[in-house]
Amino acid sequence: MDETEKVYAERPNKTALKREAEANKALILRMMRLGEGLYKKLELSETLRTAVDDAKRFKKQALKRQLIYTTGLMRNEDPTAIVAQIDALERPQRQAVDEFHQLEQWRDQLLAGDNGVLDVLLREYGELDIQYLRQLVRNAAKEKQQQKAPKSARLLFQYLKELVKI
Repeated sequence: MDETEKVYAERPNKTALKREAEANKALILRMMRLGEGLYKKLELSETLRTAVDDAKRFKKQALKRQLIYTTGLMRNEDPTAIVAQIDALERPQRQAVDEFHQLEQWRDQLLAGDNGVLDVLLREYGELDIQYLRQLVRNAAKEKQQQKAPKSARLLFQYLKELVKI
């Protein structure tokens, strides 16, 4: 070996290690916020599951120390696999929320007089009762003008909800 060729030991990048520790901490906090039913479905090592369960019980400084300990345990785990499991478990719930928001948007657009939504609904849902739908929209507008309770707007939302379930 030549004197100009020196071999240096490569040490891990401290910044990268800190980023990894922060990501692991965020993952642990996400696991702690999961509902009990979803949390039980996660495939975790027994030590990690016990540490996360303990962290759920702790407050303030004890929680801080437990998070440091649990973050250390995460070095032996595959965080991407855990994230994939959590995403798969949360997907149906997220999808239901997205569908709910879509129904709200359609209702609001119908109440605002957007007939383009009506065309979309007709294309996607052939069982649509246009006469009833328009009646609900008219009644909702009248209720809003008279500053009454939005009974027809609620009925419109319920009708759209039933239409999508069909």
